[in-house]
Amino acid sequence: MIAAIGFGALIGILLGLLGGGGSILAVPALVYGAGLTLAAAVPTSLLVVGISAATAMLPRLRAGLVQWRIAAVIGGTGAAAAFAGAAVNRLLDPRLVLIGFAALMVLAGRRMLSGTDDCGGDCALPGGGINWRGCLPKSIAAGLGVGFLTGLFGVGGGFLIIPALVLLLGLSMPAAVATSLVVIVVNSAAGFAAHAGDAAIDYRIAAAFTLAAITGSLAAGRIATRMPTRRLQHAFAWLVFAIAAFVAVQAIINPVTV
Repeated sequence: MIAAIGFGALIGILLGLLGGGGSILAVPALVYGAGLTLAAAVPTSLLVVGISAATAMLPRLRAGLVQWRIAAVIGGTGAAAAFAGAAVNRLLDPRLVLIGFAALMVLAGRRMLSGTDDCGGDCALPGGGINWRGCLPKSIAAGLGVGFLTGLFGVGGGFLIIPALVLLLGLSMPAAVATSLVVIVVNSAAGFAAHAGDAAIDYRIAAAFTLAAITGSLAAGRIATRMPTRRLQHAFAWLVFAIAAFVAVQAIINPVTV
C-alpha cells in the first residue's frame, strides 16, 4: 500500500507538470510495486490515470487552453481503437506484453530527449484557425495510434500525444498539454471499459493510488508554469529508460502471472 501511494503521487506530479508521461509508470508500479497481476494492473492503471488527468485538466480549462475540436477527433477515434488494442492484449502472453511495453517506454524516452518545438501546422495556422483538410487526417491517424496503444498496454498515451500535437499538428506546448489531458481522460475511460472484465480490481489499492495521484497532480499544477519543462522532460526520459530496463529484465527472469 505504501508503494501504491508513493508511485501514485509520482504519477500525479508528472501529469500535473508535463500533461502526460506519468501513465507509462503506472503499470510497472502496480505490477512490481503493488503486486498486482498484469490483468488487474492494466484496468487499474487506466482508472487512476483517467481520474488524475481529469484533475490536472481543471486549471487548463479555466485558462482556455484546450483545443476542443481536435481533442474530440483524437479522443473519439482513440476510444474506438482502444477496444482493438485490448482485444490484441488478451491474445498475447503477459511476458511479451511487458517486453513490448518496455520497448514503448524507450521510444517515449527518446521523444522526451529529442524535445518538441512550437512549429505551427495545419491544426494551428499562424493567423489562427485550423485547416481541417490537412488537420483532420493527421488527427485521426494520431487518435487511432494512441488509442490502440492505450488498450494494448494500459497507458493514457500523453507521452505520445504531446509530441504528435506539437510536431504533427502544430499546436503550441501549453495548448498541447491541455488538449492531451482531455484525450487521456477519454482514452483511459475507453480502455478501462475494454479491460474492466479481465480481472477483479483491488479497489483499496486503486483508491490509495488515485488519491495520491490527485494530490500530486494538484500540487504540481500550481507550480508547473514556473518549472523548466525541458529539464523536467530530460529527467523523466532517463527515469523511463531505467524503468524500461527493469521491466524487460523482470519480464524475462521473473514473468508475472496473468
